[in-house]
Amino acid sequence: MKDWIIYSIGFLAQILFSSRLIIQWITSERQRKVITPTTFWILSLIASFLLFIYGYLRLDFSIMLGQSLTYFIYIRNLQLQGQWQKFPKLIQYLLFFVPILIVIFYYNNNQIDMELLFKNEEIPTWLLVLGVFAQVIFTLRFIYQWVHSERQKESSLPLGFWVLSLVGASLILTYAIIRRDPVLFFGHFFGMIIYARNAYLIRKTND
Repeated sequence: MKDWIIYSIGFLAQILFSSRLIIQWITSERQRKVITPTTFWILSLIASFLLFIYGYLRLDFSIMLGQSLTYFIYIRNLQLQGQWQKFPKLIQYLLFFVPILIVIFYYNNNQIDMELLFKNEEIPTWLLVLGVFAQVIFTLRFIYQWVHSERQKESSLPLGFWVLSLVGASLILTYAIIRRDPVLFFGHFFGMIIYARNAYLIRKTND
């Protein structure tokens, strides 16, 4: 597949990720506290799927891993907000099962691709380890957010979420610079500004 198509998919995913942050940021600034609008989770879900495809086409395991770990947390947050149930049943089934079917097909029918994924000459082992570690840290923010929301019985974005976002994004930026990946770089560079702003709003609200 041509590079411009692959990068278009990646940039579209990052535009959606950035859009969710802008919407969340503007909503929070108006309320003077951190708000989690439904649109945040809907855009997250769509962008995550696209970035997973981008990672697959780029033979980048760390990107695929990061999106696989957070996809269903996005769905769970929509459930906690009572919005998932409003989706047509067909859409629910497609969003829930299509990623699972892709993974099953991928692991059972693409052994050559698997070898390329872990033995990509453009990604030495040490860089792959850095990328996976960065994605795990970045993903922990949503695991933390998920546990916090389950305890509170409502979808929210606590301070720990934004702190982990800053740490994870810094590591991914490092990976993106070394990997020369413009999609990851621009997406996470922009995000760090909003992560820091939200952390400040929460600290200010709690003081």
